[in-house]
Amino acid sequence: MSLMLFVERKMPPVVLTWLRRAFSTKQRIVLRRVAGSGWLRTLYYGFFSRAFRREQQAVAAGLALYHSTVDPNSTRTLLRRNIHRIEKGLLMRPRRERFALSYIGETVDCYRECRMAGCAADWAKDLAWAHDILESYFEVVADEGLVERAQAVFLSVDHPAEEGRGGRVPYSRRGSCPVSFDSFAALAKRRRSVRWFLQTEVPHVLIDRALEIAAESPTACNRQPFFYRFFDEPESLRILRPLPLGTAGFSHNIPMLCAVIGDLSAYYGERDRHGIYIGSSLSIMSFMYALETLGLSSCPLNWPDIETLERRAENLLELKRHERVIMFIAIGYPDPQGLVAYSQKKDLHSLRSFNQPKLAAD
Repeated sequence: MSLMLFVERKMPPVVLTWLRRAFSTKQRIVLRRVAGSGWLRTLYYGFFSRAFRREQQAVAAGLALYHSTVDPNSTRTLLRRNIHRIEKGLLMRPRRERFALSYIGETVDCYRECRMAGCAADWAKDLAWAHDILESYFEVVADEGLVERAQAVFLSVDHPAEEGRGGRVPYSRRGSCPVSFDSFAALAKRRRSVRWFLQTEVPHVLIDRALEIAAESPTACNRQPFFYRFFDEPESLRILRPLPLGTAGFSHNIPMLCAVIGDLSAYYGERDRHGIYIGSSLSIMSFMYALETLGLSSCPLNWPDIETLERRAENLLELKRHERVIMFIAIGYPDPQGLVAYSQKKDLHSLRSFNQPKLAAD
């Protein structure tokens, strides 16, 4: 157990209060100076603080895997990214006569590699989507050089007739939203973090239905850099439930626990390191809303960046170096006798502004 966890869980309140004040003083004095100096920041986080070391390791491992020439998932990730880039080019207004010239060759090579390698069955929809986008691209973009050579490679590939192929292209979205604002507002206000669950088995088929909705959430270049791991076997729950913080007093009541894992191998540069958190969070919110519509409730659980917990999660979940825990989620049927927190939300004035600050051209 880390010193921080020991202090929070074992120390008497008076001692804990004193230590918090001392830590706050250190924060004010040290970090104020660190924040204002580039070389002090490098020194502090390079030698005195371990706060970002695991993330740095994960980013480096993810980059190494992304640029790997032997990992099939790297090829799939690159294909999905590039196909989405081409897709966005197809829907631009006005659409340029020529676009994607710098990566169209790379894209069809990825497509050919996936076809020739006989990729896993769960890639079928990805490949059908790639086929349709590439076919549309070659219909509208003409170029005697790069595009012509790429098209020749594309046409040389054997394209099996996957079910549903032919319609995965940009389309016009017509009609009104089938869900009214009032209905959605009622769902949003009904969804609250539930900590008391019936000890009833959660059907896996309902989890899958909710995940189908979560998969519709937007992610950068459609990479979907996350994976949901669910646990409902008693021994697994006994081991995993104490891991997330903030579960004291009710962890024993959780009938299903989900660990959402971010995959940093989906990104080609350090600038995208936050993509796993953004994409996962968008997906998780959709997932929790979907659970509510199926009669299930959830509670997102705090996952702090504490090295001892990170190491234990890495060992228990058999995480690879490029994978990061985003959060845990408790899931189950809500106990009608259990209470939920009122959780007053901020008013609009605390959450938004319009045109502030006023900007002017340089």
